[in-house]
Order: sequence, then structure tokens, then C-alpha cells
Amino acid sequence: MTKQEKVEFVINTLNQLYPEIPIPLEHRDPYTLLIAVLMSAQSTDVRVNQITPILFERADNPYDMVKLSVEEIRNIIKPVGLSPMKSKGIHGLSKILIEEHDGKVPQTYEALEALPAVGHKTAAVVLSQAFGIPAFPVDTHIHRLMYRWNLTTGKNVVQTEKDAKRLFPKNLWNDLHLQIIWYGREYSPARGWDLEKDIITKTIGRKSVLKNYYKSKKS
Repeated sequence: MTKQEKVEFVINTLNQLYPEIPIPLEHRDPYTLLIAVLMSAQSTDVRVNQITPILFERADNPYDMVKLSVEEIRNIIKPVGLSPMKSKGIHGLSKILIEEHDGKVPQTYEALEALPAVGHKTAAVVLSQAFGIPAFPVDTHIHRLMYRWNLTTGKNVVQTEKDAKRLFPKNLWNDLHLQIIWYGREYSPARGWDLEKDIITKTIGRKSVLKNYYKSKKS
């Protein structure tokens, strides 16, 4: 298969498996999505979805959020981990949104990444899922799968994002990044991986990855 044929195979397989794509993090609007994505760093979507309703009952907009102290926010979000940093970030960015953006979430990488605790991946998720702006957020699943599929060297997430954007059509980015995340969780996880169920890697996988998989199964 040529690289282009591999890319088309990935797109077609993912469209068959995920014709309708659920959004992993529950939210109501761009602000609640931004907070949910920030909270998801080094945590699970399941855990975040358990905690955000409790937080958003108290404050689901920047004006109510700044009325809470950093300590109050921290006590609510403690179960998701990294709560000292995340609570400061949530309070700090809410203040900036009010002072500099009329309480609204901005729609550019530059403005989003200038907010406390908001990195490139968080900004990309918000742009794609809240505003429909083409972006290709790379999480651990996408990074792992793009390497397994031999579509990137996998040196770092920056390179993986560049390769994904180069290989996949721009109009598909927003759907594809979510489809790959779901596929990674269901068919190509880091642990407990069963290659027989992982049709994409089995078909187009990097030779060294397949070799190591079969080697580990024999030992």
C-alpha cells in the first residue's frame, strides 16, 4: 500500500466504525468545554465527567467562577488530580476572560494559549469541538496510533500533529482526531492490546511494531 492508500484505509475504516462520533467530555458551551479539557490533563474523561457537574452547579461561567476562591475550586476538583495547578488555572483564566474577552472564550490559538494552564492541545480541542475550526489535537492515543500505523516517526507530539495535518484532509481533522481517540481506546490500547481486533494496525502497521508484538506473544 502507498502512504495515500494507507491514509484512505484509515479514514474509511474509522468512518465505518464511528459514523456518529460522541464527544468524550460533557459540556454545554465553549467555556464549560475549556474547563473540562483543562481538567482532563493526566486524568480520565470518565473522572472529569463525574466532577464537572458538581463544579458547574456552583459556577458554569467565568463571572460565577471568579466568585469562588481558588481553594473552593480546588476542593471540588481534587479527585481529577493536579488540583493545585488546575484550580489556579481555572480561576485565573476566568478572570482574564472577563477582563480581556468580555467573558467569552477566544477563538484563536494565540489568545487561548495565553490563558493560564491552557496548552496547545487544550486550545486545539476547544477550537475544533467548540467552534468547528479545523484543528488536530494530539493526545496519547493519537500519538501512539500514528506511530503504530507508520504515519509519523513519533518523536514527539509536535511532529505527530504536523504529520497528521499533512496527511489527512483539513475538512476531516475535527472528526478524525475524535475517531482515532475512540479507536485507540477500544481497539489499540497501550496495555492489553489484541492485534487480532486491531484491523488498522494489523493491515498497515509499522513492521517493527508488528514484529515486537508477535515476539512478545511467543515469549
